[in-house]
Amino acid sequence: MGQRITIVTKKGYDYLKQRSTEVDFEKDDYKEYISKLKEYCETNVVYALSPVQIGIPKRLIYIRNTSSDMSKNYDGSHNESIIYINPVIKKAYGHTQFLEGCESCIDADGNYIVGVVDRPYKIDIEYTDIEGKRQSKTIKDFEVTVFCHEYDHLDGILHMDRIDESSKMTLTEMREYRAAHKYNVISEDCEYKPKKLVK
Repeated sequence: MGQRITIVTKKGYDYLKQRSTEVDFEKDDYKEYISKLKEYCETNVVYALSPVQIGIPKRLIYIRNTSSDMSKNYDGSHNESIIYINPVIKKAYGHTQFLEGCESCIDADGNYIVGVVDRPYKIDIEYTDIEGKRQSKTIKDFEVTVFCHEYDHLDGILHMDRIDESSKMTLTEMREYRAAHKYNVISEDCEYKPKKLVK
């Protein structure tokens, strides 16, 4: 495994609270951003990553694993390499819950700050692909949880801002909890009503 992100201990949560700016295809070295995200995702236990977590506050999402099977995050060969540039959520439906942690939210003892987060089940999105073409897409199921976690990072929102009660777990404890408490689909098509952020 590679080195963990140290953005929190070096720059603090305030850095992660900023709103990322859009990728400018003419001025930004977005391919280099993607390369750095890919390298990190392939050498660390993560579902996905946004650039602000490694010090680049740009609106880009790199997704490694869209399955709730966390064991795939331990396998360096599993990388779906899904890239969303300047994404926008147009509509959200349904209701799910999942215990979320974050590689950028780890205490000094190496424990993850975790909590159950409510997310939609299905979302309609627009984004730009790596060729610079605007695309639209509907994604659903666990991929939405992964996407929304990273999308929040682009707006300076942490998963901790969406949970009523947090706790601390080691990576092993988090994995065991998730094995016993699977990704929970409450509704696939109800109106999605996000909870007020807890800050």
